[in-house]
Amino acid sequence: MADFLHWDIFCHVVDNYGDIGVSWRLAAQLAERGRFARLWVDDASALSWMAPGGHSGVQVLPTSAAIGAFEPGDVVLQAFGCPLAPQLINAIALANRQKGRHVAWVNLEYLSAEAFVARSHGLVSPVHGGAAAGVRRWFFFPGFTPDTGGLLREPDLMQRRARFDRAQWLSRQGVSWAGEPVLSLFCYEPPVLDQWLSALASSPICLLVTAGRACAAIGQVLATRPAFRSPHSPLKITFLPYLSQTEFDHLLWSADGNFVRGEDSLVRALWAGNALIWQPYPQQDSAHHAKLEAFLDWLQAPPSLRQYHRIWNGLEDGALPAPQWADWREPVQAARALLLAQDDLVSRLLQFVAKNG
Repeated sequence: MADFLHWDIFCHVVDNYGDIGVSWRLAAQLAERGRFARLWVDDASALSWMAPGGHSGVQVLPTSAAIGAFEPGDVVLQAFGCPLAPQLINAIALANRQKGRHVAWVNLEYLSAEAFVARSHGLVSPVHGGAAAGVRRWFFFPGFTPDTGGLLREPDLMQRRARFDRAQWLSRQGVSWAGEPVLSLFCYEPPVLDQWLSALASSPICLLVTAGRACAAIGQVLATRPAFRSPHSPLKITFLPYLSQTEFDHLLWSADGNFVRGEDSLVRALWAGNALIWQPYPQQDSAHHAKLEAFLDWLQAPPSLRQYHRIWNGLEDGALPAPQWADWREPVQAARALLLAQDDLVSRLLQFVAKNG
């Protein structure tokens, strides 16, 4: 029991792939460290291409199957505040009343570089009232600094990164690469996409567009600008299929500039160590503006990179500045070095539940 061997991870898929992607990475990395994880999810369909091989230490189950028949393991983890039905909370409370049993209950929160993360990381919130009164839930915040929960990182990630052959991977994707800059696009619908594509069209660039919303957004622009797809255009656009998590890493390792969105791809772009442009998930109250500014502060982004981010995300109007991929790579690599000197998220999470669970 002291090792917290059995984990139950609950994930609610909203409208993108970040929640299931992070939940799967967490479950798989726990399994790699000798734990067994049950991943309870309301829609596991994305795992068919995201993690096609599965993992022998991870069991994927529909959340509905837990209702009325849930026997919690050593740790119950809510990914991003995934709501738990009252029956599941009561099952946690019942298990904790049994002699010799204790279930650690953890809420894995959203990633941000904002100051409140360090203040809120590791706080406890007991349940008030009802059958589960007194049961404690701990809040675990991922983050970029040692006083937070850290970032997901496989132990061998940098070794795999060092062995990667960019030319071979691009060739396998059918990309005709002659040494020109490579850009990857994994985005929502940035307001300046038309302007951005127009600026790229006059330069020899390989643009690799991911399946889903990025593909649809680029398709809308191309429908009104067919010249961008001309065989005589120096801009070469490749539309990629849905990629596994491993292949998505390879995409980020191949590009000189990575346009990423949400949380999971931001973290993977940091590990890639190439220049990046981030689009946080847009929120109606514009809370993502503060999240973006906090990240750029932490990254120590130079003025040109900060301005590019602000225009890309609609925080200010104007023309995008000329990209400086080589210069913009430097702050990412410096940030990566700081992160590599810290414990990863799974290591900190295991330490946390051992101390507080």
